[in-house]
Amino acid sequence: MSQPEILIAAPMLPVVMDALAARFRVHHLWEQPDKAAFLDETGLRIRGLAVSTLFGRVDAALLDRLPGLEIIASFGVGYDNVDAAGAAARGVIVTNTPGVLDEEVADLTLGLLLATLRQIPQADRYLREGRWTERSFPLSATLRGRRVGIIGLGRIGKAVARRLAAFDVEVAYHGRSRQPGAHYAFHATAIELAAASDVLIVLAPGGPATSHIVDAAVLAALGPGGVLVNVSRGSLVDQPALIAALQTGVILAAGLDVYDDEPRVPAALIALPNTVLLPHIGSGSFATRNAMGSLVADNLIAWFETGRPLTPVAETAHLSPAS
Repeated sequence: MSQPEILIAAPMLPVVMDALAARFRVHHLWEQPDKAAFLDETGLRIRGLAVSTLFGRVDAALLDRLPGLEIIASFGVGYDNVDAAGAAARGVIVTNTPGVLDEEVADLTLGLLLATLRQIPQADRYLREGRWTERSFPLSATLRGRRVGIIGLGRIGKAVARRLAAFDVEVAYHGRSRQPGAHYAFHATAIELAAASDVLIVLAPGGPATSHIVDAAVLAALGPGGVLVNVSRGSLVDQPALIAALQTGVILAAGLDVYDDEPRVPAALIALPNTVLLPHIGSGSFATRNAMGSLVADNLIAWFETGRPLTPVAETAHLSPAS
């Protein structure tokens, strides 16, 4: 029996490339000088697709070029780079990489929160510029006594909440519905959560349902002492409204790991002294990225060996036989 043919849309980690090359006939889309001609010739035979945000969006136009596609394995927890509903309508399974990055992203979230409140990067620059010899670094805000609101109490949100317990702060959350067993206060809307919080941490998935869930009204409710931390998707925050809020003192500060148009970050945001800006490194450790890559490969392998992917997304879970 011939090996299933897999398309890798953009360069991925060696752990993915090596595992797939050992079990499938693999094609690299980015190496094709004429991608349209390649898809015309080979697209009919492609049964699996490995993709990350480096490629861009897997949309209807690409799916139309791959009529034999059975599964899309996406690198990352968020999969708004894939038209999952369109894939489901075509009978195509979509998988992501949940679980393996939860603790890493939660660690980074707490680090970003503390760095933003205590102005750790700013203090580092202050010392390096020789300014400590002139006067002490200004006093900062604190995490003490703050109320922390989490938008999106999923696996990562729960991991963040567990860590916050060690800081003895009050935690509340907003999501699509109240979660059974969650002992934190629930707020039915983002604006209600912001009004009850001094820190707002954004951890919800991307997509149309959450686009600009943090808008000017939510920022105003967070208030002049408020701090926003976003480690999920740039689309969840109205970026121009955030810049205006930071410029005018509507909120105190922001710590961001994600942006609207990555890797392009607005100069107005970079210029603000009350921000800590990271280049989307939430899961960016060797161990975690390799674990994510292994899960991409394992989903494809499991599908073609057993007919059961390991981590199908909600939109396509019904297409997978029950294990």
